[in-house]
Amino acid sequence: MPLTPLDIHNKEFGRRLRGYDEDEVNEFLDQVIKDYELLIRENKELQNQVLSLQEKLNHFTNIEETLSKTIIVAQEAADEVRSNSKKEAQLIVKEAEKNADRIINESLSKSRRVALEVEELKKQASIYRARFRTLVEAQLELLGQEGWDSLNSSSDQSQLEQLNRG
Repeated sequence: MPLTPLDIHNKEFGRRLRGYDEDEVNEFLDQVIKDYELLIRENKELQNQVLSLQEKLNHFTNIEETLSKTIIVAQEAADEVRSNSKKEAQLIVKEAEKNADRIINESLSKSRRVALEVEELKKQASIYRARFRTLVEAQLELLGQEGWDSLNSSSDQSQLEQLNRG
C-alpha cells in the first residue's frame, strides 16, 4: 500500500541517545509531506490529463477510422460510377454504330433504287425518242409524197366554192 502524507505526518521515531534534533526532523518531515502532497496532486492531474488525452485520442482514432472507411466507400463508389459510365458509353457507341450502319444501308438502298429509276427513265426516254423520231420520220415521209399537193389544192378550191355559194 502506498505511503500517504498522513502516514508521514503520524510517523513517530523511537528515541535514542545521541539521536537527531527533533525539530529538524519535524521540519524535514513537514517539507516531505508538502512535497509528497504536491506530487500526489500533480500525479492526479497528470492522470486526469492522460485520461482526457486518451479520450481525445480515442475520439480522433474513431474519426480516422470513419474517414478511412468513408474514403474507401467513396473510392468504391467512384470506381463503380466510372465502370458504369464506361459500360454506358460503350452501349451508346454500339447503338450509334448500329444507327450509322442502318442509315448507311438505307442510303445505299435508296441510292440503288434511284440509280435503277434513273436507268429506267433513260431507257424510257430513249424508247420515247426513238418512237417520236419514227413518228416524225413517218410524218415527213407522208408529207414528202406527191398526193399532198393535190389534196392541198383541191381543198383550197372546195373552200373557195363554198365561200362563193354562201
